[in-house]
Amino acid sequence: MSILNETYTLSNDVTIPKLGLGTWFIDKDKAADAVRAAIEIGYRNIDTAQAYGNERGVGEGVRTSGIAREELFVSTKLAAEIKDYDAASAAIDGSLKALGLEYIDLMLIHSPQPWKDFRGGDYTDGNRQAWRALEGAHRAGKLRAIGVSNFLQEDLENLLAGSASVPHANQVLVHAGNTPSELIAYCEDRNILVEAYSPIAHGEILHNPDVQAMADKYGVSVPQLCIRYTLQLGTVSLPKTQNPDHMRSNADVDFVIAEPDMTALRELRALDYGASSVFPVYGGK
Repeated sequence: MSILNETYTLSNDVTIPKLGLGTWFIDKDKAADAVRAAIEIGYRNIDTAQAYGNERGVGEGVRTSGIAREELFVSTKLAAEIKDYDAASAAIDGSLKALGLEYIDLMLIHSPQPWKDFRGGDYTDGNRQAWRALEGAHRAGKLRAIGVSNFLQEDLENLLAGSASVPHANQVLVHAGNTPSELIAYCEDRNILVEAYSPIAHGEILHNPDVQAMADKYGVSVPQLCIRYTLQLGTVSLPKTQNPDHMRSNADVDFVIAEPDMTALRELRALDYGASSVFPVYGGK
């Protein structure tokens, strides 16, 4: 069975494909072609965000893919700067309009802080207001599932302390070299599915000789090893590419990493992203 046909089940019984296409940095005028190509290859999980500026193209790709809407899982994210109820409610409707879809499968708060103050001040009240807007849109059937992104344990605890519901998902940076094992365990305990974005470490891990040697041992590429690693952690893997050849190879991960190698990858610390280290990229890059 291809990984493209495998799913996880969220706490509200909505299924989500284990492997998705990330669309960060895909220009809005190229997004539709990238999404159509991915869907033709067999991808059913497409991830975008208001901040990416390509929702319109992503939606066009979904609508013109020739695949029934209910067979596709489309995620987007509420802009990190939006921390009040009315603006969040309006932005949710804005995403639906931009995508041209009647519903969104999963919508996330993109970050617990605005990008200009990432990991800075306390936005607990604003996050609760944004969350209340997501809850309302979920009850109204506009969103099938709701969650957060880039939320650390403290951010989740602050949200949960003032909320009626638990996020269905938390999309965070997870890759060999940066495995937030405690956060993943915390989310698992609360039935919050973790989604791994940038599983290939913004591309920088391609230059790691130890990881290359391990990939060679399995007869796979470094990206394939890294994607398989995040899947074996129990996360959704969201590699981003607009290259159909890369989409195909990213989905060709029908092998199993042995436990000693999983441990080695878990313990790897590689956070130097070189030229890719301007992160996060929004709000004053």
